[in-house]
Amino acid sequence: MGLCFSRKALKRRPSKRISNQSAVAEGRGGGSNRWTRIRSSRKDKFDDSVIHERALAAAILFQQHQQQLQNGSGDSLPFDRSASLRYPARNSKKQQALPRSSSSRARSLTDPLLQPHQLVNQEVKLDDLETSHFVLVHGGGFGAWCWYKTIALLEEGGYRVTAIDLTGSGIHSFDTNSITSLSQYVKPLTALLEKLADGEKVVLVGHDFGGTCISYAMELFPHKVSKAIFIAAAMLTSGQSTLDMFSQKDDSNDMMGQAQIFLYANGNTQPPTAIDLDKSLLKELLFNQSPAKDVALASVSMRPIPFPPVLEKLSLSDMKYGTVRRFYIETPEDNAIPISLQESMINKSPPERVFRLKGADHSPFFSKPQALHKLLVEISNIPST
Repeated sequence: MGLCFSRKALKRRPSKRISNQSAVAEGRGGGSNRWTRIRSSRKDKFDDSVIHERALAAAILFQQHQQQLQNGSGDSLPFDRSASLRYPARNSKKQQALPRSSSSRARSLTDPLLQPHQLVNQEVKLDDLETSHFVLVHGGGFGAWCWYKTIALLEEGGYRVTAIDLTGSGIHSFDTNSITSLSQYVKPLTALLEKLADGEKVVLVGHDFGGTCISYAMELFPHKVSKAIFIAAAMLTSGQSTLDMFSQKDDSNDMMGQAQIFLYANGNTQPPTAIDLDKSLLKELLFNQSPAKDVALASVSMRPIPFPPVLEKLSLSDMKYGTVRRFYIETPEDNAIPISLQESMINKSPPERVFRLKGADHSPFFSKPQALHKLLVEISNIPST
């Protein structure tokens, strides 16, 4: 979500640990009914309905699995792509194909339905790239699940894709209220980079608060990052926290302030431990241009955002962070991080190039998946200068 915190009176939720039991119960007992209620009155193509229903079912299964893991070790499992398809183990020799999640999506004049071979130059060879490995880092409240369309398109184009769940996000079972630092929150990302072979590089992609997370990782492992792509993301300068940056947001639009619910797991006399969002305001805030079925997926999948990492100031150096090539993708219809704030971040810390996704809301992986894919591929093919 866009982390713009209102200075007005805060909404409070009773002091207790977060539990997904109610959401899980809803998924077990009435998931299909919920889906029926929110289904568009317009008749959709059969294949399109099947794909989105599988995604929604997967989200419910994720929550059930997370609840089961709370009594276990707390380690995160690989992200499920659908209700019936699971990532193979790392030592598995056989790679299963990903469902063509976008190929049956209804056509749109602003986001035309194109196959990957139509989106990229067929003469481009992945072997000629510095790296063909994308690492996708979700924003605050999101999880690896939000990238399911992007994963499908990139892998269909021959790219290797890793979508991670940050600590306490997605199906990662750790309690969000117990996260006390940015390093703890970003640990799944830094652990992945640390394990890369010598000389191996990746393209880091960060959305929303994920921009802060990839910046932190770029400072630690600059030699392992070929390019960094910020999508409607926090792109901070050294000495800034995410809260500092988003406090600059124009208060004339108080939608974020209305949506925020601060959680106090340590008691109301202590600082907030996490931030949740009012589910009734999710569509207008984060998904105002996105399909209804993806909004439904998000409504049962989003989790609170840990508060301490939002307060932590980054220490970024020219010798490390500054050596990584940065690119920014703007989302002009964004109600969470308005385009004016995006441009302010760009002006204060100019990246190598800036791209704009016309008609995109805060979640272009839902609202403009084809156009986003095209830009990711284009950026991956930009040669060194």
